[in-house]
Amino acid sequence: MQRLHSLICLIAGGCLFLLVFPGCEKEAVVEPPTAGIFRSIVGKQVAFTALTLHADEWLWDFGDGSTSTEQNPVHVYGSGGVYNITLTASNGMGSANATTQVSLDLSPIEMLTGGANAPNGKTWKISAAHSEHDAIALANADFTVIQEVPAGALGLFLGLGEEYEDTFTFRADGGYVHDNKNGGSFGGLVFGVVNQVDIVNVTEESQSFGFASLAYTPEANATFTYTESEDFTVTVVSQADGETTGDITYEDVSTLDFSGTEFIGFMDFHRKCIIQEISPEKMRLAMFMSATQGAHFNKPSLVVIFTFDAVQ
Repeated sequence: MQRLHSLICLIAGGCLFLLVFPGCEKEAVVEPPTAGIFRSIVGKQVAFTALTLHADEWLWDFGDGSTSTEQNPVHVYGSGGVYNITLTASNGMGSANATTQVSLDLSPIEMLTGGANAPNGKTWKISAAHSEHDAIALANADFTVIQEVPAGALGLFLGLGEEYEDTFTFRADGGYVHDNKNGGSFGGLVFGVVNQVDIVNVTEESQSFGFASLAYTPEANATFTYTESEDFTVTVVSQADGETTGDITYEDVSTLDFSGTEFIGFMDFHRKCIIQEISPEKMRLAMFMSATQGAHFNKPSLVVIFTFDAVQ
């Protein structure tokens, strides 16, 4: 706080007088606080940093029933899981909130569903950015790549960009919710023609690759089955001749299967897919595609390998 004073000099009777008059006070300006969060994770221990301005009080809610009033606390969680953290920074002018989420020591099924701390489940969608591993591959033992899938491919090269908006939600209780935003789902053209499925969208480009947006009504009360490890056998047909068939066993793979007619990402004869990789933010699936028109039209000849992003 700063005081301003006025000084006046007077001369009277040969004497010099200094008169000091108090001036007005200049109040310091107090601004409302701002808040952000930085965190670093080692195992189940998380070090939090409050990225705040103009705050003089901090309240952390760690999402597990514990709180702290330290500015930069370190918190050790008792068990793995997904936790939502809230920071409230305050001063005499008000308060500001910031939130973040941490995923600690998760099993694959917890990464998929969000675990017990996510009662509404965890939602995924096809990644428009894709990844260096996304591809169309032969349905053989090695998934031999025949076409890489670059960023934005569904829209830029197939004219089916709306399929990036579809969402797929997995709940810890086994429930599954599929929301295809435009009433169509990314699928195989052979499957659609054979089953006389209405086509929502098809372009010359998508047709040349055997893809279309196929009409689909998601099932109510659908469920999914996650298998952490199995030897998964698929009867495939050669993409080259459409005649040669054989059984391929993919050993020790994680799989997703669905009730009724449900699926994730790609609608075709085979709805069971392989989880190639999963993290709290991304997963990559191998989904089987039937692309021949001979007697073995319902056997897969290709594999669609797509990355999915967790919806925040």
